[in-house]
Amino acid sequence: MRLFTVDAFTNIPFKGNPAGVCILDKALNETDYHAIAQEMNLPATAFVYEENGKYRLRWFTPTSEIGLCGHGTLATAKILFEKLNVSTDVLEFNTKGGLLTVKRKGSQIEMDFPIGKTQPEDTNDTQLETFLGEKPIAIHGDGDLCLVEVKSSETIKNLNPKFDLLLKHAKKKFIITAMSSDDAYDFISRVFVPDFGVDEDPVTGSAHCYLANYWSEKLSKNTLIGYQASKRGGIVECEILGNNRVLLRGDCVIMAELLVEWE
Repeated sequence: MRLFTVDAFTNIPFKGNPAGVCILDKALNETDYHAIAQEMNLPATAFVYEENGKYRLRWFTPTSEIGLCGHGTLATAKILFEKLNVSTDVLEFNTKGGLLTVKRKGSQIEMDFPIGKTQPEDTNDTQLETFLGEKPIAIHGDGDLCLVEVKSSETIKNLNPKFDLLLKHAKKKFIITAMSSDDAYDFISRVFVPDFGVDEDPVTGSAHCYLANYWSEKLSKNTLIGYQASKRGGIVECEILGNNRVLLRGDCVIMAELLVEWE
């Protein structure tokens, strides 16, 4: 076993979203996956091993397994490309979110993910209005996910989240977004998932599957740049494809390889 920490969706140390990457020879038992992720105590820890010419990839928060994780996938690809020196420029991962293809793309890494689709919901949501301190422009949903558009970037940046309000809400994953006032980006967002053990996720690839689709329709653009305005901050480049897929691009900084003495 080799265990790394990686900052994803950034080229600057201590920015982006930190992930653990655990390189395995074979699958672990379920207890060990959860125990290692809890010990790492990062927004996600990725576990990967080679299987029939592809890779089996799973992701865990400190409390739960998750079905799709962008920054954990990006971090894993970075380690395979740069620390394990895989001989290919294309990686295929079998995951709970389906088959994911990841490529080197110049100085960045490009991930081919399923697009996220939402449906409009009633904007008369008193819990969210209290959380935001204003009435949302739009609320869209997909299962336990809630995408909320607000009127300005300043609302996003200045939001002081009260997580107890979100824990009482019927939804479990919250993407708060607005059109960017900075010309360098098309949209801005923050992501909150307290029910999954991560109050605020610093930079969320899977959220950009939804954000790219949402803002592509609103702005009539297929290529967009999103900025996630957490304290750490990070940038996700997005490109809508014509087959219900979206390309997400970013870079990573490998922060450390940990010496494992407890195997």
